[in-house]
Amino acid sequence: MKKSIEAKNLSAQLQYCAIGNPPSTLPHTAISNAFPGLEMDFRNMWKRILMGIELHESSNLVVAVDQDAPPKAQELAKGYRLMHINDIEVTVPVEGPLYVGGPSVPLPDTTFSETRMPLEWSNALAEVVHKFSGKAVQCRFESLEDAKKTVEVSLTVRPFFDKADVEGETIQLAVIARDIAPPGALTQSLCSPWQNDYRECACFYWAATRPDYVNVEARPDGTSTGSNWMQKDRTAETPNVYIVDDWMDPTLVNYTDLFRHWERSLRFIIGGMDEEAPPPPADKS
Repeated sequence: MKKSIEAKNLSAQLQYCAIGNPPSTLPHTAISNAFPGLEMDFRNMWKRILMGIELHESSNLVVAVDQDAPPKAQELAKGYRLMHINDIEVTVPVEGPLYVGGPSVPLPDTTFSETRMPLEWSNALAEVVHKFSGKAVQCRFESLEDAKKTVEVSLTVRPFFDKADVEGETIQLAVIARDIAPPGALTQSLCSPWQNDYRECACFYWAATRPDYVNVEARPDGTSTGSNWMQKDRTAETPNVYIVDDWMDPTLVNYTDLFRHWERSLRFIIGGMDEEAPPPPADKS
């Protein structure tokens, strides 16, 4: 009887592609370390990575504290944000031009007008999970009202992956631990209906798994020309000029279009080019 080869190494398990699953189901295909597609929000896996508190999925804000958390941690429910785990910073200063060709300057965010912004969790906490899974770490939090007011408390890093006994050996499984991802956690921050984020978040956020720059053709000068996937009129008679995504632009697909007839508004892209345009709806008069 032949024995099948079974991957016990965690990295090998994560790279395994089950029969029938497309390549897009693998973790390394995820956009921004967060959204493998339109069906889940991976950022929610990080919200409860520190035992006793819940973080916001896209920032360093503490949104909830467990009743059984250490007494010192209870203070965090009064408007605090995570700044350090041991000596690892979870925010960074951001600089760049405010306009094309402008000088590089500190860039304020749109919430607190601050120039330090939270890192994406998969990047900020990768080293923490690797080195301190199941161990206590020293965390420093800062008050939203007064940056000089801080709280330092020791919290335990939840193990990210489940474990199982295989032939008397305990191994990590390529399965997210149950206490990190309770039922409903994977989808709780997705928009409903799903079309909303297709329009709202433009081409650079989680719906980046959708097409953006299509019908691309090379120009003699080395640049290219193409269409915005949200552009309503992409006929041969229309100049092939990319329109910058703007939900207020009437020449682009809007919310109403997506909610009422997304199957007519959105076109499949085959080999980087538009499929044949769908026929107009039948006249019911």
